[in-house]
Amino acid sequence: MSMAMMEWLLEAALVLGIVAALPAALRLERALSGLNKDRSAVMDSVRGFTEATKQAEASIVRLRATADSASRSVAEQVQAATALRDDLRFLTERAGVAADRLDSGLRGGGRGPAAEAPGATPVPRARAEQELLRAISRSRSA
Repeated sequence: MSMAMMEWLLEAALVLGIVAALPAALRLERALSGLNKDRSAVMDSVRGFTEATKQAEASIVRLRATADSASRSVAEQVQAATALRDDLRFLTERAGVAADRLDSGLRGGGRGPAAEAPGATPVPRARAEQELLRAISRSRSA
């Protein structure tokens, strides 16, 4: 075989190799193009996820602030309720004492509260009311 013939055979083999590789190259190009499209979709998804994360973080901050505010409000209401409970306890005790006096007055023949302690001067009603109001205001300020 001559050199020219071998040269033709090598060129023909090269052309056949290129022709055989062409469909594979086209498929590869399409796949890369699809990956680029998928890449942009993935990037869009990442951007959306980032935005959603920022919104969630902002919502968490607002939620914490709301929870703190509600906690303070509940604490204030508990404090007010405690003061009211103390006032009611005081009033109940005073009412019990008054009921006992009334009961003993009724059983003692209607002589009234002065019959409880002979020689003791009864406290005027206005003074008792003033003491009650002072006690209530002290318990509220405490």
